[in-house]
Order: sequence, then structure tokens, then C-alpha cells
Amino acid sequence: MSDIAAPRSSSSARKLKGGGRNRSGQTNFELYSWLFMRLSGLALVILVLGHLFVNLMLGGGITALDFGFVAGKWANPLWQVWDLLMLWLAMLHGTNGLRTIVNDYAEKDQTRFWLKALLITAAIVIVVLGTLVIFTFDPCLDPNSTLSVCK
Repeated sequence: MSDIAAPRSSSSARKLKGGGRNRSGQTNFELYSWLFMRLSGLALVILVLGHLFVNLMLGGGITALDFGFVAGKWANPLWQVWDLLMLWLAMLHGTNGLRTIVNDYAEKDQTRFWLKALLITAAIVIVVLGTLVIFTFDPCLDPNSTLSVCK
């Protein structure tokens, strides 16, 4: 029977001594990553449930969700920040989870490097584009708009 190697993401955790630093003086990134996953997951549950409650229960159900609903919602800075937090936390949480999977299952260093580079690049592009959409969204650019937020 062959031995099963420990995942790479946890093998360095065994080398730690006090103070959150390993023997070479580097910080314990994996510990902070693990903690971030728990805290961001909790925050995402609250943000998503609040988002669903406001959009579906208070907003008139699924049939009321349209361009005008989003325009009215994003006219309020609270909802811009709420949706921005959901975007950033979801992308960071998902990227961190996939980074852990890449660390655990990609066997070659070069493969691991390129997978993580692609992952980080995709996450940055999506976060930047999503942030731009949230803060530059202007439903009144259409001169024929009949939305109440444009009057």
C-alpha cells in the first residue's frame, strides 16, 4: 500500500512556530487564508440573504426585476456598496478556494504557477469590470428613457 502525500497547502502549516511566522520568518498566509474563507463566507451569507430578501420579498417578486428596478436600486449609494461588497467578497472567496484546490491537486510547479496566474488575472478582470458597472451605471443615457430616476 502506498502512502498518500499531505496536501501542499497544509504541509507548510506543520512547520510553524509561534507568532504566525514559520522558521524562515515568512507570515502564515494559509492560516490567514483559512480565516478569511470562514469570515467572508459568513459575510456572504448575510449579504446574499439580504439581497434576496430585498429583491424578491420587498421588491415585488421576480416579475418586478427589470432594468428600471436595478436603476432605482443603484441610485442609492447603500445598494451600490452592498452589491460591491457581494461582488468583491464572492470573487475573493471563490478565487481563494480555487487557489487552494490548485495548490492541492496541481502536481507540477509550472502548472500550479500558470493556473494561479490565470485564476488571479480572471478575478482581477471580473472585479474591475463589475466595479465599473456598479459605479458608472447610468440609466439616463438613453434620451427616450421613461424611468422615474431620470426625471
